[in-house]
Order: sequence, then structure tokens, then C-alpha cells
Amino acid sequence: MQHPLISRREFCAAATAAVASGVFPQPSAGAEPKEFRLKYILGSCLYGYQYVGEIFPEVRKCGAAAIDIWPKVHGNQREQLADLGEEKFAAMLKQHDITLGCITQYKLGAFGLQDEMRLAQRFGCQTMVAGAKGPKGLKGGELKTAVAKFIEQMKPHLAVAEETGVTIAIENHGNSLIESPDSLKWLAELRPSKHLGIGFAPYHLPQDEKLLGSLIEALGDSIEVFYAWQHGMGCHRKLPKEQELLQLPGRGELDFGPLLTALKRINYSGWTEIFMHPVPRGIPILETATAVTAEINRSRAYLEDILSRG
Repeated sequence: MQHPLISRREFCAAATAAVASGVFPQPSAGAEPKEFRLKYILGSCLYGYQYVGEIFPEVRKCGAAAIDIWPKVHGNQREQLADLGEEKFAAMLKQHDITLGCITQYKLGAFGLQDEMRLAQRFGCQTMVAGAKGPKGLKGGELKTAVAKFIEQMKPHLAVAEETGVTIAIENHGNSLIESPDSLKWLAELRPSKHLGIGFAPYHLPQDEKLLGSLIEALGDSIEVFYAWQHGMGCHRKLPKEQELLQLPGRGELDFGPLLTALKRINYSGWTEIFMHPVPRGIPILETATAVTAEINRSRAYLEDILSRG
């Protein structure tokens, strides 16, 4: 039996009625693009050796929902996890509605993380930061060869990273193999797995915001952690507190605008950690947890103001 033909006018009327009734959703071509936001994580070492029971309540106050725990000498919250036990530590995280987002482990190094990754998996933690030991100061072909050798040595560890759902982020730490813009580019280009990424630390790079912005765009989705951290007057000698705090965004001279613009262009979705190092290591950046949180929020307000202005 043949279906009766309907006119174009009747078809359009029927289609309009179907959309209005929700049978066919309206097209979303004109929908506003999702607003770019930074995903903050709080570094436990900013509070020195304070007890996690005092730090955890500060995480949400800092606009974060996750914590990055550090071991000695910068902090001792990783040791606190061991002392408290995983069950108690997990219960405390849940009590404060936060997650373990990252474990920083320079002491173990990139080749010593296998057991730590399995612990991270038990907490649903998907990020680990470490450094890359190896020759430093290399350039050109020698640098590329050394980075390629490091990556080859990382392959058994990346197999565990893939198994546990962890990404190992290598920070461009001073006096290490991965410390220069070129070394970062080779790491991003040669990495064989998305489970090997970068912890991008402007502190250890030339304090040129245009260069840093261009480098962020070049590294793209290889960046797993962005440290909102500048050099200021450094972090290796004791300075008056006002000078030490120049490492923080909005305190020192570095304009974070081009860096945030670059992060927006690559649609960055990794962690952002407002950061600095005190002297000596292991002390909080300010005397009380309340003061530390207020200082972090001062930097966060600076970053958010830049983002709000597009």
C-alpha cells in the first residue's frame, strides 16, 4: 500500500511540532562554547610538615578538590599516609570530600615508582610526578639521543602505568636531563604512551612569558601538571618572606597572561598547582594553615582575574 504524499508545508509543520515536543532535539550549533577553567590541586608541602587532618579542610577553601601529597624533605604527608594506613587516610579524604589527585616522588625517581603506582591505583589517583635522572646540559643530537634512551628505559614502568591508570609526569627540574625547552619538546615528541607526561614548571625555565606561552602550545596535551610558579628571587637561600613569596603568581614580575592564553588554546585539562618552595624545606610557606590558604587564594584570584578578562 502506498503512503499518501504530503506537501512541503505539511512536512515543515510536522517537523517543527516534533522538535517542540522533544522528539527531535534542536541543533546545538549555536550553543555557547564551554568556559575554560583551571582544575586546581593543592600541594601538601606548602603547609610544611603539618598534619593532614589540618591540611585536608583547606583543600576546598583553595578552590581545589584534590591534594598532591609530598614526602620528606619538602613535606611528610606521604609518610603520614603510611603511618595512618590506607583505610584511615581514605576515610579522611572522604570526610572532607576531596581526592588524592597526585603523589610527588622525586626521592624514588622515575624508575622507582612501580609499587607507588599500585598504591595510587588503590586510591584512584591518576597522576605521579618525578624527575628524570641523566646527563644535564646536553644540546642538539646528543640531547635527543639521551631523551630517547631515558624513554626506552621508562618502557617497563610505563607498562605498569598503563596497567594502573597512572600518568607519570616528568617535571623540568633544574640540573636534570629534562630541564630545557628542547628537552621538553623531545620528551613530548618521542613519548610512546599518553601515560608519560610533563610537569611544566615555569620556575626552572627562562622568565619570558612569550617563550613560555609558545612552549606550552608546542607541548600541548603532553602537559599533565601546570605549576603556577615563577622564579622570583629563587628558593635556595634564606630571604625576607616578602621576597621569598615572589615565586607565587601575582607576586613576582612574570605576567601569567600569555601562559594562561596558551593553556586555553590547547584546552588544557590537567592539574594546576599554585606553588613555591620555602627556605628551609619542610616549613610551611607562612606560619599558620589559615595564612597559607589565604596566600594561595591571593594567587588564585590573580589567575582567575586574568581568565575573566579573556
